[in-house]
Amino acid sequence: MYKTKQFFFFFVMMIFLTKSSYSQCAMCKAVVENGDISMAEGVNNGITYLMVFPYLLIGFLFYAIYSYKKKSKN
Repeated sequence: MYKTKQFFFFFVMMIFLTKSSYSQCAMCKAVVENGDISMAEGVNNGITYLMVFPYLLIGFLFYAIYSYKKKSKN
């Protein structure tokens, strides 16, 4: 139980203490405005690629919690 509380505390602190960085959006916008169509498609593909991994990690986390809770009930 202690490890669960410790993990939850670490997770909450990680969310609230991360620094927001909005500069990347301006940089991407400048690159796309000055580039051609293939460069814009490359930026969009890169953004999609980077978005996939957080969702996979969250899904794995929820699956691990679900299987842990299911085992503890038995």
